[in-house]
Amino acid sequence: MKKQWVYLLSFMVIALFLMACGDDQSDEENQDKGEEAVESNATAEEEVLVSLENNEGQVVGTATLTEGEEGVQISLEGENLPAGEHGFHIHEAGKCELPNFESAGSHYNPTNAKHGFNHPEGPHAGDLENITVEEDGTVQTEVDAPMVTLQADTENTLYTEQGTSLIIHSGPDDYKSQPSGDAGDRIACGVIGE
Repeated sequence: MKKQWVYLLSFMVIALFLMACGDDQSDEENQDKGEEAVESNATAEEEVLVSLENNEGQVVGTATLTEGEEGVQISLEGENLPAGEHGFHIHEAGKCELPNFESAGSHYNPTNAKHGFNHPEGPHAGDLENITVEEDGTVQTEVDAPMVTLQADTENTLYTEQGTSLIIHSGPDDYKSQPSGDAGDRIACGVIGE
């Protein structure tokens, strides 16, 4: 009888040991699968927040960029901005150096197009619709950017080697003047993906 208990106890110990090893292996496999999933999703951002500062370094707006079926949708909320219509563009460099944001470079233009929705050889990929700031200095609007993507390593990605940025100008874009729509000074800037 004692022998049977010893065999039974030994069998149970071995079975428990094998079960524990199996769980460790499946945990490692699940962890590996999880790491692969993270790596495969690293090329596409679902939502990107951009903080825009004015020429004095004060935050005056937040843009939320979301990848859609046809490009990127930009939801902009701002305050303490001059009332009226303003040019709004994606620029070719991810630098917003005070005081004039010239460091952001020209409009994002990977296709070498002309500027403006009303130009027969336009627009730039970074050309966006004008925004309108209310009399109280606030803006809340959505703008489509159909020619760009948040997916890295693809054509017209906003994640270039130089980076990209959002710029609000002092005046409206006329959608045709070269090279940037005669929209005036750069009054707010935010780096995309910072």
